[in-house]
Amino acid sequence: MATDEELIGAVADGDGRALEQLCRRYERGLHQFIFRHTGGRDVDDLYQETWLRVVRAAGRFDRRRRFSTWLFQIAVNLCRDWHRRPPPEPVDPAGIEDATRDGTARGDAALDARRLLAALPEAQRSVVILRYYHDLDEDAVAEILGCPRGTVKSRLHHAMARLAELARP
Repeated sequence: MATDEELIGAVADGDGRALEQLCRRYERGLHQFIFRHTGGRDVDDLYQETWLRVVRAAGRFDRRRRFSTWLFQIAVNLCRDWHRRPPPEPVDPAGIEDATRDGTARGDAALDARRLLAALPEAQRSVVILRYYHDLDEDAVAEILGCPRGTVKSRLHHAMARLAELARP
């Protein structure tokens, strides 16, 4: 089985099958990352744009790096740009309650987790999602976000404090 780095090299040479393999490998993780980062809005558009940028920049990929790190850096940058856009039109909270009312605590918990993540500043949200939702170590998170490991630790600390504050009744 080819490594991710070999596959992205093949993508740079125009191999569509190599791109399909990469997409299959990262479909779930990348989709979940974007979903959590945006609160479920514009996920498909950002997912598709991430892969378009991968294809366009495949020839410039440094094969000494890990492909997964590079892929998530692209997704993080797109999510940052997305957060800078004007906010969408407000949604009627009653409509959200009706749409998510399934009588399970799990649905309520998922909605609450999305609400709490959305309340974090973008830098803290990225760190929390990469560290806890994608189970990446602090060094990998630092590489993806292009910051020192100490910054990742600080952002995690502040994010957890903020989440605890927000979660209090």
